[in-house]
Amino acid sequence: MGGEFIPTLTEGDFAFQCFLPQGTSLSQSVETSMQASRLIKEFDEVKMVVNRTGSAEIPTDPMPPEITDMFIILKPQRKWKRDISYNELSDEINNKLDVIPGIVIEKTQPIQMRFNELMTGIRQDVAVKIFGENMDTLLAYANEVNTVVQNVEGATEPMVERVAGLPQIVIKYNRSQIANYGLNIEDINHIVSTAFAGGEAGVVFENERKFDLVVRLDSSHRNNIDDVSHLFIPTTNGTQIPLSQVAAIKLELGPAQISREAGKRRIVIGFNVKDRDVASVVKDIQKELENKVILPEGYYYTYGGTFENLQAASARLMIAVPVALGLIFLILYFTFYSLKQASLIFTAIPMSAIGGVFALLIRDMPFSISAGIGFIALFGVAVLNGIVLVSTFNQLEKDGIKDIFQRVLEGTKIRLRPVLMTASVAALGFIPMALSTSAGAEVQKPLATVVIGGLITATFLTLVVLPLLYIIFSSKSKIKIKPKTTVIVGIILLSLSTTLQAQQTITKRISVIEVITLADNNLQYGINNQQIKKAKAQIKTVTTFSKIGVFAENEDMRPSDNTGILKIGVSQSIAWPGLNKAQKKLYGEQLKYYQANTSVIELDIKRNVRTVYYQLWYLQDKQQLYHRLASIYKSLNDAARLKVKTGDSPGLDSIAANVRMRELQALLQQIGKDIQIQQHSLMQYLNTNEVILPLLIPLEKLPKPDMANDTIHPVLALQSQNKNMANAGIGVVKNENKPEFSGRLFSQRLWGAKDPFTGFSVSAIFPLFGASAYRSKVKVAQVDMAVQQKQYEYDKQVLNTRQLQMLQEVEKNKSMLSFYETMGLKQADEIIKAASLAYRAGEISFAELSQFLTQAIEIQKNYLENLNAYNQSVIQYNYYINQ
Repeated sequence: MGGEFIPTLTEGDFAFQCFLPQGTSLSQSVETSMQASRLIKEFDEVKMVVNRTGSAEIPTDPMPPEITDMFIILKPQRKWKRDISYNELSDEINNKLDVIPGIVIEKTQPIQMRFNELMTGIRQDVAVKIFGENMDTLLAYANEVNTVVQNVEGATEPMVERVAGLPQIVIKYNRSQIANYGLNIEDINHIVSTAFAGGEAGVVFENERKFDLVVRLDSSHRNNIDDVSHLFIPTTNGTQIPLSQVAAIKLELGPAQISREAGKRRIVIGFNVKDRDVASVVKDIQKELENKVILPEGYYYTYGGTFENLQAASARLMIAVPVALGLIFLILYFTFYSLKQASLIFTAIPMSAIGGVFALLIRDMPFSISAGIGFIALFGVAVLNGIVLVSTFNQLEKDGIKDIFQRVLEGTKIRLRPVLMTASVAALGFIPMALSTSAGAEVQKPLATVVIGGLITATFLTLVVLPLLYIIFSSKSKIKIKPKTTVIVGIILLSLSTTLQAQQTITKRISVIEVITLADNNLQYGINNQQIKKAKAQIKTVTTFSKIGVFAENEDMRPSDNTGILKIGVSQSIAWPGLNKAQKKLYGEQLKYYQANTSVIELDIKRNVRTVYYQLWYLQDKQQLYHRLASIYKSLNDAARLKVKTGDSPGLDSIAANVRMRELQALLQQIGKDIQIQQHSLMQYLNTNEVILPLLIPLEKLPKPDMANDTIHPVLALQSQNKNMANAGIGVVKNENKPEFSGRLFSQRLWGAKDPFTGFSVSAIFPLFGASAYRSKVKVAQVDMAVQQKQYEYDKQVLNTRQLQMLQEVEKNKSMLSFYETMGLKQADEIIKAASLAYRAGEISFAELSQFLTQAIEIQKNYLENLNAYNQSVIQYNYYINQ
């Protein structure tokens, strides 16, 4: 059948690429493209022609000057005066452009060209890419491939990527001649560059503007290679010689461009496909290249373009189709709980595939991704007919018809019309797509053809083959499978599509006190404990003594008689004692800071855990409220449907009740997602994989908070410790500029003497210079102490303000809550009971009932919201009063 990625769409316009010889100037390209445009406009079907030559200032689509994109905009086909097809018109235009010498035309369409370029980097439908190292070798093999592709049916005139052929003037210097004339290459290069490219010789002023004065040869003397050969070069003795005396000037062809992909050099041979499918054309080319063009080691082929997309899409279908078939079989098994009957109905899939394949062959269509999607849709409809028949056979068996032949005849007779109707509706619905000729019809036709052809064979074979298979299968003993095996089969089939990784979770319902106890596992405690260990270890790093030094000295007192002194000893330096004490105090204050931070973390985690727990509790009660309301509406919906059947009421009440039930289901789903969000937050605070839920009792009301105690709040205690660390820092800075002491103990011996001489020395180091910098350091430490003091006062002010605010918030929520506790909830229950009874008795309409129920539920919902707001304000107030 062949294959293609997506059938080529008829866009209604043409895009011709015009290629001129390598090195053609921009002016010549424009002139040639204008000539081609005039020829194209002679066709009455052409509305306008737009040319684009080379690259724009912003080269989003870089092209050399010798390439022109010609966009041919056509009139609507209904306005064409001639009876000519879209492809015939393109051939006529291409033939007429052949009269222009040196031009090569590549036919395509605007969207197709851009789509190919964006997806695969080339503008043609298919590209043969050769990868290697040497550009000359790549070009040689590309020309051989070009010859092979030209002889393959369905491939248009291939285009070899232009990597060579750019003419350039090459100057090769004769160094010995240059030396004979006393010249150097740098001066000659400067003369050549100035003569042909121009060189700066001065400055020209026009008012306030300044311009460079550039000197170069007149245009009449820089047109060809002879002008370069006859360029005179001044020598050191004042004479002039032509450049050809000291250099060989030749016109050679050089590289035009070097293309890379994935870090490797490559060359592309691109072509379009005409009157054949892409897969068949590429398959023939691969076969020819394997026999006729053998690449050397290190060189290899790849195939790009729509063929590359076809391969990628086919690979995805190789996964998607088996997964779809596996899921179909799984659903069939769960429907009948019988491998026999599931396999029996599954035979409708190959029966339908037969018709889809034959339909494509009859219409001469290759396999494409559109057809593949059609097969997936076809399989579902085909299986549906099998389910209808087998379900009827099973039902007749339950009704007492034990004779299998009678059961099959009766069931087929009963279900003949439903089976034909199911297939006919789907097939007739796809007929407009199968016969469409409008824009996009090329993509629709394969899909519709597969479905229609497959349903024809599937319906016939389902009515004939499936009953016969049912008789054969039912004549044998049934295979019974336990429910446990059902689960195993489901897991095996689902594993065809994906690997499921599920984390085992345990659900627990515990009180808020137990939840707070579990919060001891929070990772913040572990982080702070490590900080405490670090601070304790840092205190031990403070020592009075530094490292001991060992030294040896030799003094030559009288060189004439080799009399000298050898001195050996140890040295020790001692810092100012107050510095070590100050550092130890600073590290001690840092340890106290982290110890105080434990209380801050504990209070903060307690608040967060309480907040999330009570929010979960509120959502749980809200969910139960909506479930109760949904059950009420369900019973009312049943009553409304009964009234409709008896003629006592129109169908409006049933519709309204059903809509309200749907709305409540959506609200319940939303609440379920909110509960999951809060559960994840609680799991994070507790550092656990267990799903924690509140107790299954109504949301409790937290007791009124006590007055604030006199203990200092942990946040203030932590800030107070910041003050202590700043104060200790002042002591360290003051002691850093105190004197330092050092001492030495040594033993020395005179050369030739028997007894050594021992001694010691003590020295003190005083900071005589840098007093100003020392005072500045002390001042910085003192300012830091003042900053921490102000921050403490500010934090205290904020804390007191928040205490008063949250106390007022608690009182405000409590006053509103008292109304619902004393009156609101009781009235809501009475409204629901009375309204439901009145509606069932026919005393009120459904609209009135809905209004009463909405009012009652709104009261209960407001009570829950106010209770939650009250609890949350109590939790916040407890935080600010350190409870």
